[in-house]
Amino acid sequence: MIVYFTGTGNSQYCAQLLAGHLGDALTDSFHFIRDGIAAELRSDRPWVFVSPTYAWRIPRVFSDFIHSGSFFGSREAYFVMTCGDETGNAAAFNQALCKEKGLLYKGTLPVVMPENYIALYDAPEQAEAIKIVDAAAPSLESGMACIREDRDFSVPKAGTVDRLKSGVINAAFYRFIVKANKFIVSDACVGCGKCAESCVLNNIELRGGKPVWGGRCTHCMACICGCPAEAIEYGKASTGKPRYQCPEYKGLV
Repeated sequence: MIVYFTGTGNSQYCAQLLAGHLGDALTDSFHFIRDGIAAELRSDRPWVFVSPTYAWRIPRVFSDFIHSGSFFGSREAYFVMTCGDETGNAAAFNQALCKEKGLLYKGTLPVVMPENYIALYDAPEQAEAIKIVDAAAPSLESGMACIREDRDFSVPKAGTVDRLKSGVINAAFYRFIVKANKFIVSDACVGCGKCAESCVLNNIELRGGKPVWGGRCTHCMACICGCPAEAIEYGKASTGKPRYQCPEYKGLV
């Protein structure tokens, strides 16, 4: 079974492609996380967990989802992580998570996809984003071959810098950067509520027809990048930057 978490669609795209090519079932973790429901899932085929990379690890909301859930049937687990560049030492943490869950760790596959984290970086324009998505195909194909043949993903050994990125820097990222207090909304807001609907932590509510952010946030960028009026900003950091949504997956490629 392919189980995924996504913010602006990169991981959903990869999960849908994997499910389509492998003929496997697909499960979105969104409502389990949003509604606080511990997943109880069964698969006779290997588990494939697909997620973005947040500061060189899988997002805490997704690791918490896996940690709290029950996964019956197959004991094999692969991880596919979409990233803007690389995943640091994420593999070690994924392996530790598998050990806690009694799963056999089969490796972590980094898949470079368009950047979406406009709180810090620039997202590509649509034409460039499509090129990056298309260029991800070989990585996904190699991953699917491993899954079909019951082989581990092959990933280079992590070095000292990688361990720092996924350890100390990841901890600092969540402590000092992952906050919702810089989100603001302009008069362009039409009160459609899409931002609230897309928030996996149920952290946004409409007051007087405008979104208000609470104290929970995972910086998935779903609200700011999915706003149809581009009315949301993350302070000055997002001003003038393209809003990124992954192109829709339309079937086997």
